[in-house]
Amino acid sequence: MSENENRNRRPEESSKLPYISLAVLVLMIAGLLYVGYEYIADDVADVDELLNTPLDKTGRELQPLPNESGQLEPPVNLSSANDGSNIASDDKTLPVENTKTTKPNEEKVEKQPEKKIEEKPKPEAVDPGGMEVVYTVEAGETFYGIANRYNLKSNTLKELNPDIQDESKDVKSGVTRIKVRVQAIHTVGPGDILRVVADRYGVTVEQIMAANKKTKNFAERGEKLVIPFPKKK
Repeated sequence: MSENENRNRRPEESSKLPYISLAVLVLMIAGLLYVGYEYIADDVADVDELLNTPLDKTGRELQPLPNESGQLEPPVNLSSANDGSNIASDDKTLPVENTKTTKPNEEKVEKQPEKKIEEKPKPEAVDPGGMEVVYTVEAGETFYGIANRYNLKSNTLKELNPDIQDESKDVKSGVTRIKVRVQAIHTVGPGDILRVVADRYGVTVEQIMAANKKTKNFAERGEKLVIPFPKKK
């Protein structure tokens, strides 16, 4: 061959090298992908086999294992262990815990006896003493005025007349008759003047005049005088 022919062949051979290298790389990548797929497929098969394997419910006994001192311990029956029976530790029975629960803040509440409502005793009727007379209410008169005339307290006069609840409605002039208490009824005799009568009963002339609606210091013989109490009752 001539030198010209050798020069023409070398460029052709060098131009084929990149294609050969590329083909080798493609083959190597394909081989790696195949190997990885086989590895993953084997792992998936192992997992499926484990999941589909049925559990052993025959209660097979475990093989004895040596303890720290080198002695073999007796096997434990899984079925009896799962049942929770016939299990003992060093031939000692464990104390049974009290399952009764008590609340820490629970306290016994004692029922207190019900308190009976004591009824207030009704106030007893006032008895100022003396003698009772009946008086007919006149026009313009009030309970207070009548009580003051006979030297009585208003409450005393109301308690002597419990039927009268409302003075403005229950008291009518010329109709309503109320009970009044006085010290005495004195019949005027010969020589009885108001001053003498007042000294006899321990009251004043003015009190006798007010109790008998007198405007003058005068009393006729045989006249009946109402004698009020010397002090308010």
